[in-house]
Order: sequence, then structure tokens, then C-alpha cells
Amino acid sequence: MILELPDTDTGAINKKIVALREEGGAITLGRVLTLVVAPDTEAMLEEAIDAANTASREHPCRVIVVIPGDRLATEARLDAQLRVGRDAGANEVVVLRLSGPLAGHASSVVTPFLLPDTPVVTWWPDVAPAVPAADPLGKLAIRRITDATNGEDPLACIKSRLAGYTSGDTDLAWSRVTYWRALLAAALDQAPYEPITEALVSGLKDEPALDILAGWLAACIDGPVTRAVGDLKVVLTRPSETITLSRPQTGVTASLTRTGRPEAHIPLARREARDCLAEEMRRLDADEIYHRALVGLDKVVYV
Repeated sequence: MILELPDTDTGAINKKIVALREEGGAITLGRVLTLVVAPDTEAMLEEAIDAANTASREHPCRVIVVIPGDRLATEARLDAQLRVGRDAGANEVVVLRLSGPLAGHASSVVTPFLLPDTPVVTWWPDVAPAVPAADPLGKLAIRRITDATNGEDPLACIKSRLAGYTSGDTDLAWSRVTYWRALLAAALDQAPYEPITEALVSGLKDEPALDILAGWLAACIDGPVTRAVGDLKVVLTRPSETITLSRPQTGVTASLTRTGRPEAHIPLARREARDCLAEEMRRLDADEIYHRALVGLDKVVYV
């Protein structure tokens, strides 16, 4: 069910949420956190809500979506939308459109809807602040999630995360390569146990997940790491063997080849935002390896 509340206020919205709960028990009370979603455009709205709804099935939560309405309006206005039942996954979704002067006070509007005694996670699915922890919505959260993939310049976005990094920050580009990192680490756990002398990460130019993957390798190995544009693959070179993990750009099965060994085929589809969001909501502590990968980006050579 989707209920529209045009030109309203926070008190009226909260009353309607309570009324819905009392009338039909449509809204679950067993929630473990509050997820604040801050898309910058209407084009990103439904995709972000879909990802939040899917993630909520693993992490029951209240989802608060705050989006700018008419920024040029002279009068402050709050339009709300409540989604419950099958339109809201395993949670309730509160969509808040802020127009006029109110658009600059998102945190004040969001605060009345935060669940008491539960952690807050803030997610910017497209445009993110330079310093997420300093943003008013970021100050409400213990975990702050960005997504460089949807930035205007993805490479510049992921590189800028280091300067604005605060413990508790992460980016969905990082969780998009979780399985790639796991497969590469598992391959290196097998003989001959030699150090990597060099690495190559290749793929689409505007895929920041590959940039952060290259940064992770640069932080882990004592050797050059190259980021190239071309076929999707990672090549690790050791004195006695070469390890290559590759996949067609739009494929779902990867190939792992090693010198002198049979080729292995592994399921490795591209991860969607909803899967990455669910992963990042599993942990609310600092991701130190992500921070090391950001630092390692400065060592990556681009060709």
C-alpha cells in the first residue's frame, strides 16, 4: 500500500504511521536500525527504494527516503509518501520530498522519524557529500554509505573518498568486488606461496569497483599495479606462475587460469546495489581494509 500525504508536517506523518500500525499491524516492530536514503534526483528514487526494500528482508529497518522537491520554490513544503506491506519489503518506507527553504534542512525533517535506541545508517545512492561524516545526514549515522558508480566522474568520486574519509565510511563500489577479492585471496593461499611481483586490473573505464580493487592490490603487494581499459580481468604475476581471473563484461561465469593447471569456471555475476547494500548493513564498525584500499589508489598506474 502506498499512501500520499501532500503538503503535510512531521507530526501528521507520525500519527498516520501509528494509525496504520494500530489498524492492520502492517508495520513490523522488530527493526534493528534506521536506514536514511538520500537520492539527489527522482530518476534514482525507485531504484534506491527497491534496493533498500530488498536489503530490509535481511535487516528489518525503517527506511526514510529524503529527496529534494522544488528547490526554487519560495515557500517551504513537505510532501510525504508512506509505503507499507508488499510495497515496503520487510519494513516501512517514509518518502519525504522537501521543497523551497526546507530542502536545506533534511536532517531536521528526518530526525522525528528515527527509531529510538537503534543505529542509523545513511546511504547516498548517487551524489554524495565530499565529507559524508560532516554532512547533516551523515552526522546522524554510525555508518555512511556512498556509491561512486553513479557519480558524474566515477574515478574522481572514488579517489575523493580518501580525503573525506572518516571511520564508518564505505562505498558500494568496494562491496561490488567482494567476491573478486575472495577468489583472488583463495588462489594465493595455494602453492607455490610466492609473493606477487606485479598485478594488472582491466575493465571498463567508468567502473570504480575495479579502481578500488586495484587500490586494494596496491596496498597488499610489493610491486607495480596497473589499471587498464579493456577486457574484464585481473592478472597476478608471481615468479613461477601467472594467475588470471576473467569474465565477459555482461557474463555471469568467470574463468580462473593458473600456469600449468586446468582452467576453472566460477559463478561470478555483477553484484546489484541491493546485494551490496545488504552486505554493508551487516557490519556497523569501521572497515579498515576499505581505508587501506583508498590509500593504495595513489600507487596505481593508469594506462
